[in-house]
Amino acid sequence: MHLMPDLLYIHTVCTGPFIMTITLLGAPAGGTEPLPLYSFHVPAGFPSPAADHLEGHISLDELFDLRAPHVYLVKVEGDSMQGAGIYSGDIVIVDRGREAGHGDVVIAAVNSEPVCKRLYRRDGVVILKSENPAYPPRYVMEGDELVIWGVVRYSVRDHAQ
Repeated sequence: MHLMPDLLYIHTVCTGPFIMTITLLGAPAGGTEPLPLYSFHVPAGFPSPAADHLEGHISLDELFDLRAPHVYLVKVEGDSMQGAGIYSGDIVIVDRGREAGHGDVVIAAVNSEPVCKRLYRRDGVVILKSENPAYPPRYVMEGDELVIWGVVRYSVRDHAQ
C-alpha cells in the first residue's frame, strides 16, 4: 500500500506493547506572514527590551522550507521517539525529497504500517530503531516491504499550558 502524503491519513499501529498513531496532515498551507527575527540570548530571569535586537523578518515558510512541494507535516502520537526530542502530539516537518541516510529520523511504512524511527544500515541490514529503550529495534527482513516516506527535518511542539 503506497499512500500519497498530500492526503489526510490516520493509521494506528498496535504491535505488542507498542502503540503509535501517525497522522499525515498533508502539505502545509502557504503564505505565512513574515515574523520578526530577534538576535539575542533570552535569559531565564527578567528579559531585556528586544527592540534593539531586531534583525529583520522571516516567514515560517522560509525558515522551514515549507513552500517546497516535497515537504509535508505529520502529527506523531506515542513515546517511542522521546530520546530524539519527538513527543506524543508533536508535529514533524518531513522532507520526502531528501534521501534518507544512516542515522536519519524517517517516516516510513513497513509492510504498510507507518512508523517514525531512526534509520540505520549495518552490513546490508536495515534497522528502524526507536529512541526509547522500552521498544526493541525493528529489523527489516527479506520479504518485508519498506517504503521511506521522507526524512524528519524539524519537530514542533506546543509549549503553552
